[in-house]
Amino acid sequence: MTMEAQQARSPDGTEGWHANLARLEGLAEVLANHGLRTRVVTPPGRVPSLHVVNPSASALAEDVYAGRGQDGLWWFWWSWAERIAAGEDLEGAATLIEHVLAAGG
Repeated sequence: MTMEAQQARSPDGTEGWHANLARLEGLAEVLANHGLRTRVVTPPGRVPSLHVVNPSASALAEDVYAGRGQDGLWWFWWSWAERIAAGEDLEGAATLIEHVLAAGG
């Protein structure tokens, strides 16, 4: 099942889309507190994503998604469909994303 199909909770899919977007916006706020730059991306007909950039090394960037797993719970996901953290764990997700996008070290 595709992530888009998992998002759809109402006949037109808007309920899942809005819940997804709300989680990404919440994560964007926490990531900003971690010093990362974010931009919510909402392409027509596709699930929204959060583009995250390390401002001190702009080549270090990733797209993050929010969606339900097969377990029915909300998760944050990397673009390669690996879980980052539970959808309620904004700080945990931000910490891991910050670690992955850290320059050198």
